[in-house]
Amino acid sequence: MPLHIAYGDPSALRARCEIATVRTTRPEETAYEPGAIIPAGQWRPMTKVDVKAVSAPRRPLDSTLVEIVRPTYQVGLLLEDLTGPLGDPDAVYLGQALAKPGMTTTTDNYEDGRLIGLHLDNWDKLQYTDKHTGRRRLCLNLGPGTRYIIFGTIDAQAVCRAVHPNDHADRFPHTQDYRDYVASGRPIRIIRTRLAPGEGYVAPTEYLLHDGSTEAQDRPSAAAFWLGQWPRGILPSLT
Repeated sequence: MPLHIAYGDPSALRARCEIATVRTTRPEETAYEPGAIIPAGQWRPMTKVDVKAVSAPRRPLDSTLVEIVRPTYQVGLLLEDLTGPLGDPDAVYLGQALAKPGMTTTTDNYEDGRLIGLHLDNWDKLQYTDKHTGRRRLCLNLGPGTRYIIFGTIDAQAVCRAVHPNDHADRFPHTQDYRDYVASGRPIRIIRTRLAPGEGYVAPTEYLLHDGSTEAQDRPSAAAFWLGQWPRGILPSLT
């Protein structure tokens, strides 16, 4: 299933989202891993057609749905305890990550420090047939700056089928599949959503190409992350 965003007011979604395409990095862009996927060109406002294309169906699988939310965090509450009331006793707190201002993408390879670009997570290590059933990630922007979350509009199963037409069912969809897909000249549209401090998202980051961004921001942004199986609407929506 492609990118599906849950929203109630299309104007609210358009007010915080922009759309662009991607490219692979050039050899001289040494801050990135070779072949990493990054946004290409100018971001533009979403049109009504763009919004319709990412609209969730009436009965979406919660595990594949993106929601833009305001987590119910209160100062003094331990971050580890934030997901306690959300209905998944097995939810896992993953910790925090700090992004400097002005970063096109934010995630680096901890082994060598190079940026990995837009990517898939792989906490659940799911094979192709189960890739759409993974846990979703909850993110809370702790500030002090604004940040973005970027999502690709084509899902991991579709990319895996395209890159490995003969044996995709036996594979584990991976970031490299997306890199090969883009390197072969096939386009991917991406959408970035603005998140002010105190705002966040719930999303299938093991199923959709994604990364954070602080592009054009002048302050750093820390974010906290959790993994869990949460139903749609468990947190107040911002759209």
